[in-house]
Amino acid sequence: MAGDPFEGVGVVVDGQVAVVRENVAGERMVFAILGRGELFGEMAAFTGVRKWPATIIANTECTVMYVPADKLVSQCSQSCIAHTRLIMNMLGILSRKALTLNRQLEYLSIKSIRGRIASFLLEQYKASGKPTFMMAMNRNEMADFLNVARPSLSREMCRMRDEGIIDFHRSSVRIRDMEALKDAAQGLR
Repeated sequence: MAGDPFEGVGVVVDGQVAVVRENVAGERMVFAILGRGELFGEMAAFTGVRKWPATIIANTECTVMYVPADKLVSQCSQSCIAHTRLIMNMLGILSRKALTLNRQLEYLSIKSIRGRIASFLLEQYKASGKPTFMMAMNRNEMADFLNVARPSLSREMCRMRDEGIIDFHRSSVRIRDMEALKDAAQGLR
């Protein structure tokens, strides 16, 4: 839970977790959905603040391993290559997380719900390389991630479906009109 004593960097060994934060009004914002092999708490590990900055929620049955922060960056007495690789991997993870947070700020700077949805879907398309893809987030998590109300997200996605821009069923999405989706992301539709 956010505010609890920091235990170490969490590694998702199996299953899926959500990294969430609630504001003073109790509204939840999803920062990330993490699966096997992904980390959480790495940004807090080296701040000197020994409290969790966010809440971690198990989305599925999962196993998590906690690694003390000092074990991640200190060299062993043999100066083995594994520890150097571990440090480099950790720096890579921190860099990717910083880019993800930057991306999320970009979503929040888009004023329209349609623009946020379109930008998000275009990013998912680019990651998959295909116009039909499965989203890692459910609608509630997507609404929290984009910082929009769940009913508003669903209503706008249905409008986009009715206009022939996208089609969807559960977590599967198909982009039907790429140009219209790009226009929506730029605020032209």
